[in-house]
Amino acid sequence: MTYLVTGATGGLGGYALHYLKELVPASEIVALVRDERKATALKDQGIEVRVGDYGDPASLKQAFAGVDRLLFISGVPGDRQAQHTNVVNAAKEAGVSFIAYTSFANATNVDNMLSVDHQFTEQLIERSGLDYTLLRNNWYLENETPLLKAALHSGELDFAAGDATVGWALKREYGEAAARVLSGKQHNAQIVELSGNAVTYTQLAEALSQAAGKTIVARALDDEEFVKALGEQGLPAEAAQGILGIQQLIKAGDLEVESKDFEEVLGKPLTPLAEALKEVLGL
Repeated sequence: MTYLVTGATGGLGGYALHYLKELVPASEIVALVRDERKATALKDQGIEVRVGDYGDPASLKQAFAGVDRLLFISGVPGDRQAQHTNVVNAAKEAGVSFIAYTSFANATNVDNMLSVDHQFTEQLIERSGLDYTLLRNNWYLENETPLLKAALHSGELDFAAGDATVGWALKREYGEAAARVLSGKQHNAQIVELSGNAVTYTQLAEALSQAAGKTIVARALDDEEFVKALGEQGLPAEAAQGILGIQQLIKAGDLEVESKDFEEVLGKPLTPLAEALKEVLGL
């Protein structure tokens, strides 16, 4: 059996490879990278490295040759639909039998700036005729790092998402879940909603207080106030607008998912939120 992980030098791909090595022999693992120069450490671990780019169908078909099971980590926003089409078509042409794809929480029931490409890709995979599992990832706790660090400094966790909840978990936990699904050592549904406990920003502030050993108060702001606060913290205007877009997505309820799939895939509880915050912030 041969297992290939795309985005192998990225954060999520790196975690997936780390955990996959605990489940299958390194000699059966292939890492797909765009820049082979960044993959020296993978080669040192006995992992075969192949070069391929989502924008280059020929490179993908060559890289996928002989691969049985594929972890398809979604590309960056931009030309994703064309690039994802290349990946799925190349996998089918190369004879890949199974795809695990990192999608978006509750993808078919939401409509936002992130979900459209994932909806497209899910449909593409479903029509491909290949066996698959759609890994509907909620939100990395690491994504909140700018807000969390600012809160440690000011004592206030600024947010504009109202009372909506998020299913935060650590990126490494998403990586471990992906590795377990890719390994095929357990049966998984075609769709798994990988969401942590539903938590509000007010509850996140409480967990941060516990992690930091000092009081952190959640401060609810409107959109304009939120962007202004981020600017005062030193974030560039473009970055502030991007974070606001995510806050609006959350406020709309797009990350409100109640599911036990994550813990079932991992076979254990997720890291408690306060402990996860310590890990993210180095506390």
